[in-house]
Amino acid sequence: MQSKKIDSSAYLAPGAVVCGDVEIGEQSSVWFHATVRGDYPIRIGARTNIQDNVVVHVDDGFAVSIGEEVTVGHSCIIHGCTVGDRCLIGMGSILMNGAQVGSDCIIGAGSLITQNTTIPAGSLVYGRPGKVIRALTAEEKETIRKDAALYVRHAKQYKEAERSRDASPLCG
Repeated sequence: MQSKKIDSSAYLAPGAVVCGDVEIGEQSSVWFHATVRGDYPIRIGARTNIQDNVVVHVDDGFAVSIGEEVTVGHSCIIHGCTVGDRCLIGMGSILMNGAQVGSDCIIGAGSLITQNTTIPAGSLVYGRPGKVIRALTAEEKETIRKDAALYVRHAKQYKEAERSRDASPLCG
């Protein structure tokens, strides 16, 4: 197992656990009590945020690749799958081994993307199991980028506050 490689501009919140064969790109963030456990390869792109209580894990033969400018909402499970660039994975969603989510997608809160399912780029998906509802609008695609940029700003604020007073600005 390789050791983790975390870009110096990335932010790991207190209580976040990142271990094993994990690479985290520039300006990305892993928030409170999230677990990124790389028993096998996990790659997280630039400006991506892994929110509170998310679990990212892998099985042998099922690496995880999460693209750039991705928001993974609170309490998701991302397991042995691929997520393209500029996606929003809604709170509480589960993505299983071999699932492939194309770029510019929204996976609605609480959705289940079953094993080996492919979601085409530009899709809005909801349900258990997740089904493509329609294509994303230009406005929705822009919102995904704005959300990712917001978390880059949040991470910078938290990182600076921790450096200056050894505490998170909103948490203690």
